[in-house]
Amino acid sequence: MKQDVRIFAPHWGSVHLSREAFIARVLDAGFDGIEMSLPTEDAERKAWTDAIAAAGLKLIAQQWETVFHTDFATHKSALENLLRNACAAQPLFVNSHTGKDFYSFAQNSELLDLADRISAETGIAIVHEIHRSRFSGHPMLLLPYLVQRPQLALNADLSHWCVACESLLEDQPQTLEKVYPHVRHIHARIGHSQGPQVNDFRAPEHAAALQQHLSWWDRIVAHRRAAGVACITLTPEFGPPPYTQTLPYTNQPVSDAWELNVAMMQLLRARYSK
Repeated sequence: MKQDVRIFAPHWGSVHLSREAFIARVLDAGFDGIEMSLPTEDAERKAWTDAIAAAGLKLIAQQWETVFHTDFATHKSALENLLRNACAAQPLFVNSHTGKDFYSFAQNSELLDLADRISAETGIAIVHEIHRSRFSGHPMLLLPYLVQRPQLALNADLSHWCVACESLLEDQPQTLEKVYPHVRHIHARIGHSQGPQVNDFRAPEHAAALQQHLSWWDRIVAHRRAAGVACITLTPEFGPPPYTQTLPYTNQPVSDAWELNVAMMQLLRARYSK
């Protein structure tokens, strides 16, 4: 079976652009699709999905806004509304920032159950992003959920665990091997032991971090290929300030996140589109 490798442009960092300008930027760079959080107003959401489809691009929908809701009942209600809004766009799948690291196992499990129900009702797959402050914010937080939920689908943004564990996870290969089979999508950002994003992954001082991340992605891609999936998806996700470091006093970014995302897209395509 021929397996497509599709690489998506993040809307994050380009929200200042008009819909038309952003889509033109994505097309000009050569991405296969867009990953974004969608408007909750029906007409505006449809305007985005229609424009993306008309451009011949694919869509991955995001849900991240529950980060603003710390009370559990409010968080759960917001999660349901945001996931249903994302699924209504009929994306390839939804990438969700789910739960909180300070919620109990039972509470986060309730949120995962909710996502499972919405996915079953809509027919749209939902993956849960490995991310600081969420239920998956540290490897030891995540592992009990994998035991309870063998089918739990993840989006691997392992740069977050670099920060959480203050390392490049060199001492946790067994943990990573338990995670790889659950990964359905990759956020391709290079983190380091003190932050989720290096200033420029192409710089020689970040070569070790780049190679470590590539080794993780190689393992994930190998798992996806062994599973016989039709499509492997990745999103370069270098973000705007404060993810992109800035100079003191002027607050000027030291690198261009969009340029880094395009460069990462080119690296990923050369590495995995064979």
